[in-house]
Amino acid sequence: MASAAYSTIKLFAGSSHPELAHLIAKRLRIPLARANITQPPSGETKITITESVRDYDVYILNTGAGAINTHLMELCIMIHACKIASAKRITAIIPHFMYARQDKKDKSRAPITAKLVANMLREAGCDHVITMDLHASQIQGFFDVPLYAEPSMIQYMRDHIDVKNCVIVSPDAGGAKRATSIADRLNIDFALFHKERKKANEVSRMVLVGTVTGKVAILVDDMADTCGTLGLAARNLLEAGATKVYAFATHGILSGPAIKVINESGMEKLVITNTIPQSENTEKTDKIDVIDVSHVLAETIRRSHFGESVSYLFHEVPYSNGIA
Repeated sequence: MASAAYSTIKLFAGSSHPELAHLIAKRLRIPLARANITQPPSGETKITITESVRDYDVYILNTGAGAINTHLMELCIMIHACKIASAKRITAIIPHFMYARQDKKDKSRAPITAKLVANMLREAGCDHVITMDLHASQIQGFFDVPLYAEPSMIQYMRDHIDVKNCVIVSPDAGGAKRATSIADRLNIDFALFHKERKKANEVSRMVLVGTVTGKVAILVDDMADTCGTLGLAARNLLEAGATKVYAFATHGILSGPAIKVINESGMEKLVITNTIPQSENTEKTDKIDVIDVSHVLAETIRRSHFGESVSYLFHEVPYSNGIA
């Protein structure tokens, strides 16, 4: 039975991350709203909203994992279905935003696909978007509520690592702002790598700027895909005198050889959040820890629904049970 305070909220979930949707619903003490999602043999996506949404504050969760194009179409169709069914307000919750890395025109005739996706959501009828740790700060302007996993990660560091003997390391210059923010909050040193790429997802050389000798090195990044950068950085840090290496990333895509790289890199742990389903990956290695961010998303929904400030969550998040 839904709490009276949340009686005008409907939380729907696509097929990308039902586990996270159930965790959010449990924290809000509301049931997940019902929708039928099917894939007919034609290859189209068919969605039926099976309960009234008229004058409700509707939240729809789907994340950039697995069959991303299918999940994006699911989200757009669900938004449109709720819009024409007279929902009062529709908010898309996309913990890992689809196509976030295609955020700029970096070569001739290249599309800015992240902007295209934002336009698709708007045209479908979406009023607000809640997302987490976007790949680049310049696309924050596309969205209403860009959240950060930084507070949850800092609490994990304080609970599981002796931070007084640590140095925060950015694997590239682009992540320097993220790393310095964490280092400042923990009042510890900071270092970074300058990296040269042969091509996308393939790093040829990394040069460490800063010192890690006799320290525990903590690599921080927004996502871990093939883990080539993190694996190479971890080996370089150990060679440079670091006693241990941990890696933190918000989005654990972990494609291709990622698990093998993690196991062979020498890092103690890769700590990621559950913005993307991780049950299969955690079964393959014991070097992955997963931080649950459902409490962040649930509190964002609550504050958004009642018109309260969300900026509090940029810096302070009540740390629940930590590991999902």
